[in-house]
Amino acid sequence: MILAPVAAIGRSTLGGLAALGRIAIFLVATIAAMLRPPFYFREFLQALWAIGYNSLPVVALTALFTGGALALQIYEGGARFNASQVVPSIVAIGMVRELGPVLGGLMVAARVASSIAAEIGTMKVTEQIDALVTLSTDPMRYLTVPRVLAATIALPVLVAVGDSIGILGGYLVGTGRLELNAAAYLKTTVDYLTLWDVTSGLIKGAVFGFIVALVGCYFGMNSERGAQGVGRATKSAVVTASVMILATNYLLTELFFSA
Repeated sequence: MILAPVAAIGRSTLGGLAALGRIAIFLVATIAAMLRPPFYFREFLQALWAIGYNSLPVVALTALFTGGALALQIYEGGARFNASQVVPSIVAIGMVRELGPVLGGLMVAARVASSIAAEIGTMKVTEQIDALVTLSTDPMRYLTVPRVLAATIALPVLVAVGDSIGILGGYLVGTGRLELNAAAYLKTTVDYLTLWDVTSGLIKGAVFGFIVALVGCYFGMNSERGAQGVGRATKSAVVTASVMILATNYLLTELFFSA
């Protein structure tokens, strides 16, 4: 009884490390499949539409309200130190460096990772993946590669749109609710943003898109039989993708901005 908690922790740790190892092997197999023909361009375009365009409303709304709320919080905090004029610069930097990529990645993870895992998991349950193998079609090239490439390309675009709308949300709240000068707000935003601020956020978006699609495909491919197996795969895909996005965001921030 004394060693039972320690054993439980050990089993959880070993299970987590084993899962990371399986995902790493799946990652290597995906990259290897990208480098060899054939390439299914039609599947890529369909995935690009589903992941990119269809995710635009939720990312835009999330960014708009986040930018507005961020402006309110910064104004209230800055007013205590007579520094309310920092609202435009902090909203802009916070959106393009952190909130835009992270919130965009989490929204896409909730929508896309679950969708990919459910779709591929259902294909596995109904033996459609076995049918692809029978027809001499590699499931990795046909199902995984187009989705991973589409998410890697689409998410930086979504992040760029989300950054713009988030800054717009801060502008609308700052000029309409907080009565800041509109011209000064725009000038401060432009003056304090640098090219690297924007570029770093787009790089994060590409990495997060790769993670979302890879995790969704992995759990879909490894889904257990039956409706419950598909449900567990969908839940695991969303949770794993979200945690990996947050962890990777810290590592990238440390890499990009640590002096």
